[in-house]
Amino acid sequence: MKYGESTFDIIYLLFAVCSGIFILYTRKDKTGNLMGFATLILGCGDAFHLVPRVLDYFCKADFTKWLGIGKLVTSVTMTVFYVFMYLLWVTAYGKEKKKGVSVAVYLLFIVRIILCALPQNKWFQNDSPAVWGIIRNIPFVVLGTIIVCIYFKTRKEIASFRPVWLLVTLSFLFYIPVAVAAPIMPILGMLMLPKTVCYMILIGLFIKHSKETQNKSIQINGE
Repeated sequence: MKYGESTFDIIYLLFAVCSGIFILYTRKDKTGNLMGFATLILGCGDAFHLVPRVLDYFCKADFTKWLGIGKLVTSVTMTVFYVFMYLLWVTAYGKEKKKGVSVAVYLLFIVRIILCALPQNKWFQNDSPAVWGIIRNIPFVVLGTIIVCIYFKTRKEIASFRPVWLLVTLSFLFYIPVAVAAPIMPILGMLMLPKTVCYMILIGLFIKHSKETQNKSIQINGE
């Protein structure tokens, strides 16, 4: 199990980081920057948790503290990622920022960060109480729901982004049982694998959109 999971984690991290760099290199506009940085935030943030996890499998050192810190960093970067997803929606779809939605997104972001920063989470002991796993994830789930709703409503406008709402929905459906019950039932942690697959597909959509836009630009310039 440790070899399979570790190999998967390493492949995912390399894929996310390389994809983010690729998108930033091929796309120089605001949409490209948002996709590229969102991908890098996703990959680099997860690295803080996954790298100590892989090392913990193969090294005799105590990584308890680093695993906890990694979870904290990942919790923060995942929240930042969804703020980027909102900004990407505004930019890529040419939408005006709706005051109510924007306020909700940024307020949920602030509340989530504050909750994650509270000492009751016991990050340094890597022993977060189940109740705090629920509390700090409430604003995160609401933020994810907003992202799902706005991408669902505009799913037919950009073909390459059409499945985004479904991928985000699935990622949360896999994530919620882990966040709520994994401290009690560790086997639920396996749901993080299909969750990660959803993010890899999402990154693939970013690459696809980047290539399609680049090809259109080449065709226009060629004419």
